[in-house]
Amino acid sequence: MPTIQEYLIQLDAIHGVSGDEERVAAYMKEQIAPYVDEHYEDALGNQIFVKNGSHPDLKLMLAAHMDEIGFIVRHIDKKGFVWFYPVGYHDDRMVLNQVLVIQTEKGPVKGLTGGKPAHIVTPEEAKQSIPIEELYLDLGTGSKEETLALGVQIGDYITFDRDGQFLNGSNLFTGKAVDNRSGCAVLIEVMKRLADKNISPTVYGVASVQEEVGLRGAGPAAFAIEPDVALAIDVTFAGGTPGMDEKVVDVELGKGPALVYYDWTPSTSHGNNVPKKLTRKLAQVAEASQIPYQREVVLNGGTDAWTISLTGKGAVTGIISIPTRYIHSAISCVRTDDMELTIQLIVAFVEQLHEKL
Repeated sequence: MPTIQEYLIQLDAIHGVSGDEERVAAYMKEQIAPYVDEHYEDALGNQIFVKNGSHPDLKLMLAAHMDEIGFIVRHIDKKGFVWFYPVGYHDDRMVLNQVLVIQTEKGPVKGLTGGKPAHIVTPEEAKQSIPIEELYLDLGTGSKEETLALGVQIGDYITFDRDGQFLNGSNLFTGKAVDNRSGCAVLIEVMKRLADKNISPTVYGVASVQEEVGLRGAGPAAFAIEPDVALAIDVTFAGGTPGMDEKVVDVELGKGPALVYYDWTPSTSHGNNVPKKLTRKLAQVAEASQIPYQREVVLNGGTDAWTISLTGKGAVTGIISIPTRYIHSAISCVRTDDMELTIQLIVAFVEQLHEKL
């Protein structure tokens, strides 16, 4: 059975931009399906894994999204350069001078997001980031025909070309898709640890799609499941580094999972005022099990919890966050001890959930 470290490396290596999660879904099915009572896939591609409980009417949904941010080919010009749009929320500054991989039907094709040499950048240009819509990929081709011959087509998805790794023998993992493959790894391990346990709730482990482009997948999954209680498993901003104001980001690596109390994105009106009866229960479970945890209030976050909570008749929905540095970049970082504590807390919560909240 793979370790958390192996899950991270294997999951991060899979390419799965929002709308192209099939490879990740296949991995999740391979890892979890043998350990649950039922597995099925819905029309959107959500993977649902069911562990039956003894309580006939108590349903708990655990959701971790499979998709990563990336890009999509929008135009190939006559010189063979590839122009692209972002898929999901990016910081434009993070995309220049990168190696990206186009996922074509013929296989991966690499390209460079080059820019002007510093010698000819004007002082005004030096102060500005280049919008993604103005960047292009250089594939080393000289014409549109050469680029097409490589298999590149409009609509192909693009990811960062980067191998995940643990830094200097530590438990700090850095990769291109830590958001949210670390959550997927947690979900895998939770479902495996529950396999031989007698539990009250029927647990629906959902590996969801298209979270990064508007929290799209988890809502329809919740509509079908109709959970009584739900938890989104996702990453969150971690402070403790230079330039990060602790008054804004109070969560840090190495101090355990964060229980979200309030999550709000003003620009979209997405978010969760997590019901106190749920945060209280999670904190009680953590303290009784001697699992360290952090409390989190966050602006401009947004997780699957929002759509789950408002689907159908609604569900008591919360968020368990894995502290992560450098989120939404090609070098996001997470610690495996925080992941292990997240797993322990969720398993303990499941074991101690005997009635609706």
